[in-house]
Amino acid sequence: MARLSRAETQERNRAKVLAAARDEFAERGFRNAKIDNIAERAELTRGAVYSNFPGKRALYFAVLADLAERAPDPPHTRPGRTAREALRAFARAWLARLPLATDEGVARLGMDLMPEVLADERTRRPFAQLMKLDAILFGLALERVSPPGSARLVRVAEAVLTTLHGASQMAAAAPGFVEPFDVVSACEQLAGLELGDGWPPPHVPWIPRALSVDEPWSPPDAVDATRGELARLSGDGVVAVLGLHRLAAAEEAVRAAPPGAEVTAVLVTGDPGELASLARLAVADVCGCLRQAFPPSAWPRLQVVHDESGALAAAAGVSAVSDATEVAVRVEAGRIVARADGFGAGHAAASADQPQTSPERHRG
Repeated sequence: MARLSRAETQERNRAKVLAAARDEFAERGFRNAKIDNIAERAELTRGAVYSNFPGKRALYFAVLADLAERAPDPPHTRPGRTAREALRAFARAWLARLPLATDEGVARLGMDLMPEVLADERTRRPFAQLMKLDAILFGLALERVSPPGSARLVRVAEAVLTTLHGASQMAAAAPGFVEPFDVVSACEQLAGLELGDGWPPPHVPWIPRALSVDEPWSPPDAVDATRGELARLSGDGVVAVLGLHRLAAAEEAVRAAPPGAEVTAVLVTGDPGELASLARLAVADVCGCLRQAFPPSAWPRLQVVHDESGALAAAAGVSAVSDATEVAVRVEAGRIVARADGFGAGHAAASADQPQTSPERHRG
């Protein structure tokens, strides 16, 4: 039998730790789970567990992210062709994942997620931005199944996600309290909610100007978490490298980009051991429902790539990343032709060499 390489051994051990941790968390709950028990279940040492994950919370986030990304589509979900239909389908897909009052074990693994997020500012702030990104993705999809000229719908998406996250928390805290059909109906009614939503572009004097450059663009293969397939990175478009404190800026690049241009948000963090898994979880939760609730033609024009290794950021010329990173490049004909750094970088790179306009809204 061929001997495993170091990388293959590490990957195998990581998978064994994740499987053991899933069983430990399901059986004992996050609070009572023990790293020593996880190591014993995985038939590894305690040191081997910590070589893959910096702590119990990081391991918990990784288990939940892995489950969210592998979750099968529920049966009989039809994509919506209107905003109202899409909201109904999205809510049904979301609620289908909630544990029933009689469920135990793996079905109730997520009960401790919000307490762990709230326990530390290091997780609260990125989580708030991840919720913003979720609402942007959801709102852009809603706009694409709405009549031309309709208002920006990101705030409607925020209201729907608030309702559904509340339903999730009640399902965990008070099993049997939530009536799923009522929640679906409430979300469906939000399609007509008037919130006076619009899109004011960033104030031009306060954003950086994109610098004209001529640099190579050779991105590594990466997965687009929005669609669950290889990201399209070879065509013309905008690539925004965003730390987990700056994710809301992804919308600036989408709204400013010319029609037909690919827009990619590359998510980076200064704490990949813990926060990268939280980001994967938050995006997978929403994008799994989006892909069920909307036809492919309505999926948002925003690719999301998790760049835990920093390889894609490096290809864009960003050698060091943090949660405050905000750098964007414009790609044309396989070359980087414009670059911007700092607040408003996505807007600057996307609108480089375009006439400055201030429309109320660009469809995503």
